[in-house]
Amino acid sequence: MIRQRKPTPVRKAVETRGGSDSQPTTPSTAQEVKPLISESKEEKVAKTVSKEHSPSKLRAAVFPVYGDEVSKFLLMGAIKFFVIMALTLTRDTKDTLVVTQCGAEAIAFLKIYGVLPAATGFIALYSKMSSVLGKRTLFFTTCIPFFAFFLIFDMLIYPNRDIIQPSFETVSKLLGANGGALEILSKIFSNWTSALYFVVAELYSSVSVGILFWQFANDVVPIDQAKRFYPLFSQMGGLAPIVAGQYVAKFASQAADFGASMHRLTYAITFAGAMICVFYHLSSNVAEKEMAIAAKAAGESSVPKKKKSKMSMGESIKFLASSQYLRLISMLVLGYGLSINFTEIMWKSLLKRQYPDPLDYQRFIGNFSSAVGFATCVVILFGVHVIRVLGWKAGAMATPGVMTILAIPFFVCILMGVDNPKRLSVAVAFGTAQSLLSKTAKYALFDPTTQMAYIPLDEESKVKGKAAIDVLGSRMGKSGGSLIQQGLVFLFGNILNASPAVAVLYYSVLFAWLSAANTLSGLFIAKTEMNKAEKASS
Repeated sequence: MIRQRKPTPVRKAVETRGGSDSQPTTPSTAQEVKPLISESKEEKVAKTVSKEHSPSKLRAAVFPVYGDEVSKFLLMGAIKFFVIMALTLTRDTKDTLVVTQCGAEAIAFLKIYGVLPAATGFIALYSKMSSVLGKRTLFFTTCIPFFAFFLIFDMLIYPNRDIIQPSFETVSKLLGANGGALEILSKIFSNWTSALYFVVAELYSSVSVGILFWQFANDVVPIDQAKRFYPLFSQMGGLAPIVAGQYVAKFASQAADFGASMHRLTYAITFAGAMICVFYHLSSNVAEKEMAIAAKAAGESSVPKKKKSKMSMGESIKFLASSQYLRLISMLVLGYGLSINFTEIMWKSLLKRQYPDPLDYQRFIGNFSSAVGFATCVVILFGVHVIRVLGWKAGAMATPGVMTILAIPFFVCILMGVDNPKRLSVAVAFGTAQSLLSKTAKYALFDPTTQMAYIPLDEESKVKGKAAIDVLGSRMGKSGGSLIQQGLVFLFGNILNASPAVAVLYYSVLFAWLSAANTLSGLFIAKTEMNKAEKASS
């Protein structure tokens, strides 16, 4: 018999594909390893599917996550769920405290004089911490203090508020308040503990989703997975307001008084904070194992990771200003912050008129949060293909388009007057629908497309540029809107009287937002194609 030798080209092909003898096209940094992880997993999944059965159209439409991706997705989705759950609970609590005690107009003052300075200080501190701390330590150092404050507020600050707060009469006398803006300031100072809770909860709303979740997701989810994962992350996040809202409406608001309700809310907030830390730890372990396996397969286990230079806070802001791409992303974030703030304060002012009791207001807001979550899940379920099929541009322009249409009947109702209960109820209904669908479009389409825009960027731009945009951009949007409305309150006496001016400003911002999204779409596609070309040639 003649012994046949095995052809050697097969072995060479295998070695060239991922062995240690491969040519120097192997990536040399951790950032470049990520596409290898994505490609090898996609190939593995494709082979498995072809050997067994092709995925059904229903599976591809509802849950396009396969193989080993499922555990990674579920762990990260759990982080998003509990981040949004805590955000919903703290948001409903801060609104109930401030609107019922100080009035909705107080929100404009708090955002400009409380939240904006706090956000500026936070981003300076975060920028410094990101230069000296590892990613895990940075995450826990950022996350844990917020939940520690919420617990301390419930256990120590709120029960002793009558002792540590001055009376409204004393503050009014000192300020010489006779109504208008000075009366609002008097209410804020005489309820400073609630104002403090509002500031911390507002800061958490910017930090939690933008930095705690999305920055982590952008680090470990490559762009091919992001097109499938990110809309589903929003769907898992949409379940959280349903749970949190019903917890508020059916359990917390049924307490004997608001103090007892605060205890019930804090139990759930603390639990959510603990779960965020647990699932982040588990998700990080999975991501690190994937990266280690890919590095070992690529023959890079002995290659040290290249240390990236770090920018100071001033350099970070300059970098943001010098990058057209980042400026356009900031315009999107700024546009949402301004526009939603213009209508939200008017809507909450109407809500206070209809629900003056804190527990009634809390119950309404809880049900509203559940409705937002349910609507978000429905929109994502039927609109999950918008980004994948129609493209990034359609997803990015959907939210300002929806807000443009829905605000028309709301402004018309306010301009017609809300002096009698019937007109007030109609205005509240239109305002609720406008706020509900605007937030739904934001969570389902705006958030995924905005976060996808960061993926083609280098690591420095992702970390520093994203932190500046998510905190300062979001805060400047909301605080800028508050500053404008604060001036309108001084001019018109209250925000409802200023509704014609607010409507003009609102639509001006929306048109600028649509223009920025259109320009950014072209840059996003160009950067994505450029990155693919570089990876193919390397």
